[in-house]
Amino acid sequence: MTPEQFQKIYPHLTGWIATTLRSHAPSARNVASAGFKRLPLYYSPELLARAKFVPVAKVPVPALTAMGLPQFADFEHMDAGGITYLDTYFVRQDHVQFERLHFHELIHVVQWLTLGPERFLLAYADGLERFGYRPSPLETMAYNAEELFARGGPAFDAEKLVRQQLATLLG
Repeated sequence: MTPEQFQKIYPHLTGWIATTLRSHAPSARNVASAGFKRLPLYYSPELLARAKFVPVAKVPVPALTAMGLPQFADFEHMDAGGITYLDTYFVRQDHVQFERLHFHELIHVVQWLTLGPERFLLAYADGLERFGYRPSPLETMAYNAEELFARGGPAFDAEKLVRQQLATLLG
């Protein structure tokens, strides 16, 4: 995607995100309220109080193809367990109890908060277009951290890890 294409699509995408978050706001819960035992070992109380999740039957994804981005059709049609927009993530109802998924989506919350919406969307789209979903840099970061979490080794500061990796990755 060229910078011109991104600048053209960006207002539509952020508008869609704002509308989606607003329409689901009544169902949103802060992550701290879920009572997961291990997440507080990795994330600050402030982040767990700020970040929200919304249980849904199907995670909402913008109509990227209709927005003129056919290169993202595979992403648009994935049956994902979760997806993050800003400080809120959507989790399929049949995945709500999976602490590991919440951990993964919180990595994306930290990415959004660190980069801001424009830089996050630009980096995510670039990685998705160049590498595909799983090997894209922001997803690789989330999956690698999630794997460390799943192994149950020593706890680490996930927020600090993300900030350090983003600084290395994007400068």
